[in-house]
Amino acid sequence: MATKTTTEKRKTPKELSGGDVKAIEELRSSYEDITSEVGKIIIGQDAVIERMLTCMLSRGHALLMGVPGLAKTLLVNSLAQTTSLSFGRIQFTPDLMPSDVTGTEILQSTGEGLEREFVFAKGPLFANVILADEINRTPPKTQSALLEAMQEKRVTVAGKHHVLPEPFFVLATQNPIEQEGTYPLPEAQLDRFMFLIQVEYPSRDEEIRISQETTTGNIPKLKKVITGKKLREFQELVERVPVPDHVHELAVDLVRRTRPKSDESPAWLRRWVQWGAGPRAVQFLIRGAKARAVLHGNYMASTEDIEAVAEPVLFHRILTNFHARSEGMTSSEVVKRLISEARKEKR
Repeated sequence: MATKTTTEKRKTPKELSGGDVKAIEELRSSYEDITSEVGKIIIGQDAVIERMLTCMLSRGHALLMGVPGLAKTLLVNSLAQTTSLSFGRIQFTPDLMPSDVTGTEILQSTGEGLEREFVFAKGPLFANVILADEINRTPPKTQSALLEAMQEKRVTVAGKHHVLPEPFFVLATQNPIEQEGTYPLPEAQLDRFMFLIQVEYPSRDEEIRISQETTTGNIPKLKKVITGKKLREFQELVERVPVPDHVHELAVDLVRRTRPKSDESPAWLRRWVQWGAGPRAVQFLIRGAKARAVLHGNYMASTEDIEAVAEPVLFHRILTNFHARSEGMTSSEVVKRLISEARKEKR
């Protein structure tokens, strides 16, 4: 798989107007400012921040996987502050009902005699950035209410549709350790999430900084870098980013090779993988590649961008079997090996 040279990175394709080229430079500058602002509170996790912004610019949703105490909630809240977006947190519990998430109709007096009418009271889902904390701790009925909102950008209560605010971005979290008393998301519902972002432990140096900088009681105030309106403009810009044919082909080939029943899948994969990714994964690879390209100030998507977003897009869409688990082969390792093989074929 050939990586793009510096000249190729900065080549401006004819498909982009002068205004779009200027907007990409503005987006790149905004990305650096957002990273700098969030970095005042969040130490490390630069890769996680980039993937969250990539997902947001692609109009997707993300599932964060990480143990407690890694500042996932603080990270999401900080990102919402710097982008001038409203933030809502929903703590998912076994007794949480769909109406607790979406809202409900309540009977109120109209102020004219004894007349009353039903008025819709919005739930916490009516915000721009939603943190669905421990989504696997609530029953499937409530999970489905959230997933419908993610897909349709609206909720249905008492037969009436209520449109959610734009932009709308859901970040759900799962604890990979505790499984007792949980309701794991089925593969069909996991497929709704564009990215699965793994939040790792900080490095030793980062942990020393955390100890030094977060125990003084001084909490920095974050500046608003962009508005919600500007973010929507950036989302529209990402959709216009051109993608060469060979990048489309790479995305399709990668996804098709994850399917053990496909003639295109390698023999080693058939031993370890029970189920591969569907066509939605191709769409998310392309959308993610476009967003990553503009975040890095580039004017078209490249194979390098596909490689960078392949793991968060494909990780939760590849279901490994018993042989893989017994031999320590994870979905992440499968993706890395597929990318490595594709890179060798392009040389």
